[in-house]
Amino acid sequence: KSDSDTYSCDIGDAQSRAKLVVQEKPLVFKQELRNEEAKEGKQVKLTCELSKPGAPVKWMKGDTVLHASEKYEFKQHGTVAELVIRDLKSVDA
Repeated sequence: KSDSDTYSCDIGDAQSRAKLVVQEKPLVFKQELRNEEAKEGKQVKLTCELSKPGAPVKWMKGDTVLHASEKYEFKQHGTVAELVIRDLKSVDA
């Protein structure tokens, strides 16, 4: 996208110009979340892979947006986004 701009070819007495518009690829999941089972009191890691590195990710449980805490840890390495849920309880299902 940052390559979008006006480009020109200059031969001294004349100049030709063209506008280049680069359309971004849509952001998609290369690997979606998988169902997991874990024991109460343990932790679980949910992982998905995106088509672009560094894309903004919002983690949710049902309709509730999750925030980083001692319970929830978010990690993002390139195209891989991870949610770690600690000290699992039955209400975390």
